[in-house]
Amino acid sequence: MLLCNRNQHKRTNDMTNTFIRNDPVEALQYFEDKMAFTTGPIELNRAINEKQDIVVVDVRAAEDFKEGHVGVAVSLPRDKWNNPVGMRKDKLNVVYCYSHVCHLGAAACVELARQGFPVMEMDGGFLIWTKQNLPVEK
Repeated sequence: MLLCNRNQHKRTNDMTNTFIRNDPVEALQYFEDKMAFTTGPIELNRAINEKQDIVVVDVRAAEDFKEGHVGVAVSLPRDKWNNPVGMRKDKLNVVYCYSHVCHLGAAACVELARQGFPVMEMDGGFLIWTKQNLPVEK
């Protein structure tokens, strides 16, 4: 089993030593960064209802977007990332993909941030959005 934090790698087969002590300074930085660059479905829905000045971006396949999506979202499947129509460089763009185990949203955020877009990822993706019974548009 490989256990890691930002500056330390430790290999152990001892299941009783599953957790290692993390540096509180590093933990503070990690969680501040996490809060700055991720949000959850409930918070995103609240921002939409409050008409906050954001762009919601669905990076799933176009056919999945057509089957259902967050109502105000723009569709931006992977083949459109080089020409991200609907995104704004003067607004926060909140990206979501399929689920919490899908890294498509994170990959999109990397590519879009490289292009100068302010981005944030919605944790849990569309799966958790629907499990929270939040509004879906078809």
